[in-house]
Amino acid sequence: MSDEESYELLGFDNVLLPVGDLGEAVSFYERAGFAVGFRFDEAGIALLKVGGETPGVLLRAEEGLGHRSPHWPSARVWLEVPDARVAARRLAAAGIEPLDEICQAATGWAVEIADPWGNILGFTDYTKRPALGRRG
Repeated sequence: MSDEESYELLGFDNVLLPVGDLGEAVSFYERAGFAVGFRFDEAGIALLKVGGETPGVLLRAEEGLGHRSPHWPSARVWLEVPDARVAARRLAAAGIEPLDEICQAATGWAVEIADPWGNILGFTDYTKRPALGRRG
C-alpha cells in the first residue's frame, strides 16, 4: 500500500461467535429475540439479524467447544434496544437470566447475558440521551 492510498473503516461486516452446537445456539438466540437470516448447516454457520442492518451476528460451530460458565474475560458485543429494562424482562421470561442486575449506563440502561459457550451480549438503550441513539 502506498502512502497515497487511503485506509478507512467503512463499518461492520459481521460479528462471529464460536458455538459448540449450531442447533442449540440457534434455539438459544431465537429465544433471546434474534431472527435467523440464514442457516447453512453443512458449513456450520447461521446468521442472526440485528435490526434492519445487513451485517449480523454470525454463529460458527467450532468442534470440541463445550459449555462454559460466566464470568471470564471475554470480548462483549452490545446491541442497541429501545428499552433495556423491557429486554431484560423478555429475556428472563424466555429463561435467559442476566449475568448481573440491569444497571444504569451513561446513556440509559444496560443488561448482559451469556450464551452456553461463553459469548457475552449486552443490550443497552439511549433512554437518557435519545439524541445519541438510532431513533434520536
